[in-house]
Amino acid sequence: MNHKLVILSVASLSLVSCKKEAPKEDGPKPFPVVQVEARNLTGYQTFPATIEGRVNNDVRAKIQGYITQLLVDEGQYVTKGQPLFRLETNILSQNAAASKAGIGAAESNIAAAQAAVNAANVEVNKLKPLVQKNIISNVQLQTAQANLAQAQAQLQQARAAKSQAVANYKGVEANIEYSIIRAPISGVIGKLPLKVGSLVGPSDQMPLTTISDTSQIYAYFSMNEKEYFDFLEKSPGSSMPQKIKNLPMVELQLANGSLYPEKGRIEAITGQIDATTGTIQFRVAFSNPQKLLSNGNSGTIRFPQPYENVLVVPESATYEQQGIVYVYKVDKGDTARNVVVNVIDRIDNLALIKSGINKGEKVVAAGTGGIKPGTAIKPKPVKMDSLVQSIKPKF
Repeated sequence: MNHKLVILSVASLSLVSCKKEAPKEDGPKPFPVVQVEARNLTGYQTFPATIEGRVNNDVRAKIQGYITQLLVDEGQYVTKGQPLFRLETNILSQNAAASKAGIGAAESNIAAAQAAVNAANVEVNKLKPLVQKNIISNVQLQTAQANLAQAQAQLQQARAAKSQAVANYKGVEANIEYSIIRAPISGVIGKLPLKVGSLVGPSDQMPLTTISDTSQIYAYFSMNEKEYFDFLEKSPGSSMPQKIKNLPMVELQLANGSLYPEKGRIEAITGQIDATTGTIQFRVAFSNPQKLLSNGNSGTIRFPQPYENVLVVPESATYEQQGIVYVYKVDKGDTARNVVVNVIDRIDNLALIKSGINKGEKVVAAGTGGIKPGTAIKPKPVKMDSLVQSIKPKF
C-alpha cells in the first residue's frame, strides 16, 4: 500500500513539472517593412508584331522557257538590274535571224517600189506637155498618172512591211533580253524554289523568288477595339495625323528577348477595324542599317507608358483574393492591417498604386502569406530598391 502511494506521488509531481516546463507562446514575429514612395517610371504595353521589308517584290518570268542558269543564291544581296536567271534562247535566236532577214527583204521591196515610182513619175512628166499641145489624148496621161499612184501605194506597202519586220525583230530581241531575268529592285534574295531545268513562264502562280528591300523594315501589330479607343483618348492631337505625329518612339523586342538597337516610329494606322479579328493594324518603321532584320522575322512592339509621381510598393507586398489586391499596412507601429489597393501597372518588381495607401505609410514588404489581419508584428525596416533587386525572375 505504501509503495502505491509513493508511485502516485511521483506521477503527480511529474505531471506538475511537465506543466511548468511547457514553452511559452512566442512574441510578434519580425517582418520586412518599407515606406510607400512616389517615383517617375516608364512601363510598356506590348503587342506581337510581324516584320516585313519596306518593299517585297515577286520576280517572275516574262517569257516561257527552261532555266539554264541560276546566277544568285538565297540570302544574297543584289542590286537593281543585276541578272538572276538565264532562260534558253535557241529558238529565240533563230527567230531573231529570221526577223532580221525579213527586214532585208522588206528593204529590197522598198527599193524596187521606189524605182517603179520614179519610172511612173518620169512617164507622167513626159506626157503632160504632149497633152497640153494636143499631140496625144488625155487618156494616155490619166493612165500614166494611175500607174504612178499604184506605184506609190506599193511603195507605202513596202515601207509598212519593213516597219512590221523591224517590230518583229525588236520583239524577238526583247524576248531574248527577257531571257535574262534581272532584279527589279535592290534587296535580299529570298527562297529559290525552282532550279536549273525548270520550265517557267509568265502565267506561273509561284514566283521565281522574292526580293526584299530591307534597308528599312516595317513591323505590323494590332490593337483590339478597347485598346484602340484608349489609345485615341490618351494620344494628344485633334486629328489622326496629329495623334500619329505626336506618338512616342517605340521599341522592338526580338524573338530571343533582346531589344533591337534602333527605335521605330508609328507611321500609319489602317482606316478600319478588321471584321474577322476585331482589331486595327499599326505600321512601325525601323531603320535597318546592319541588315539584322529580314522579311518574315517576328518580335514584340513595346509601346512606352510614362508614369509621373506614382506610388510604388514591392510586388511582394501585394497579394490577391477573389480578384481584389491587398497590402498589409503597418498600423500603430506594430499591427498589420490589410487594405485594398488599386494596382495600375507592374514594372521591374514594383507595383504601381493608384489608390488605397498614401506616400510615407509603411507596408509589410514580404511574407504576407504568414499574416492575418490585425496580427502584431515586429517591423524590420528595409530599403525598397535592395528588396526588389534581390527578387530573381522566374521562367
